[in-house]
Amino acid sequence: MGAEHTAALWAAVVASGLYHGANPGMGWPLAVSAAMFERRAGALLKALAALGVGHLLAMLVVLAPFSIIASLAALQIQIRLGAATLVIGLGVYLLLSNRHPRFLQRVAPHRLALWSFLVATAHGAALMLLPIYLGLCAVGAPDAAHAAAGQLMREGVLQAGLVALTHTLAMMAAGGVAAAAIYYWLGLRAISTVWINLDKLWAGSLIGVGAVAIALAV
Repeated sequence: MGAEHTAALWAAVVASGLYHGANPGMGWPLAVSAAMFERRAGALLKALAALGVGHLLAMLVVLAPFSIIASLAALQIQIRLGAATLVIGLGVYLLLSNRHPRFLQRVAPHRLALWSFLVATAHGAALMLLPIYLGLCAVGAPDAAHAAAGQLMREGVLQAGLVALTHTLAMMAAGGVAAAAIYYWLGLRAISTVWINLDKLWAGSLIGVGAVAIALAV
């Protein structure tokens, strides 16, 4: 696999981050609320940073363990198929279920990072990244016959961190633009018009990502 394939995977990392950030369910309205409540623009950036920290941790919790598993180069295809199946399974579950954890419906401003972590985890945000990350591992990993597992693990952990960070920065950029537009220009009333229930679209996107990952793995 060449540079074009690698570039496409990194583009998918950024695109998924922008998609997550634009989704109101990932928290940017809470950043607007915090800024309005404290009546200062600095609170907007502080809230966005907290949301970003929580989202980043949620990505790492899922990707980091797989960085170790991915070092088993001989099982690359099986691992990627298993991860893709997991993503599709979660997508199907979210598509059929309308239930949401009640403890995620209310959040204090000082708990935004924890809320962001829990929401991203509950919605499978990191699982959407997993097939993309494993594809990057397959592209960048050296020949298993000439590399120690320890080296592959180290490279995998660094790759996981870079993927999670790149994705989170894109998420914060998209969410920040939306939050700033509401706070500075459109006002809180605009949230009622721009808020779109993306739950079913989110579930469908998980299934789509998993299906593409299976096609690429085989």
